[in-house]
Amino acid sequence: SKCAVHGFTNSLRQELQGSGVRLTEILPGLVRTEFAAARWRGDEERAEKFYDKFDAALAPEDVADAVLYALQTPAHVNICDLVLRPA
Repeated sequence: SKCAVHGFTNSLRQELQGSGVRLTEILPGLVRTEFAAARWRGDEERAEKFYDKFDAALAPEDVADAVLYALQTPAHVNICDLVLRPA
């Protein structure tokens, strides 16, 4: 389904070119959220073990900052894809 969203976004971006509407596809890597705990029905310990398997994870604020960056670019700039990965 991610591939479908990518294709749809690109098609829509082309259709709307020149209309003043800009589309940016935000592609975050691993983000540390409450989703992992919800996935295991509130088991926080299991959620922490999930994140412990990785060297690093983004914070939700990192994604929010990237969204603000895209929104604050001049009107003549279209950021098509914004890929975020933990360092």
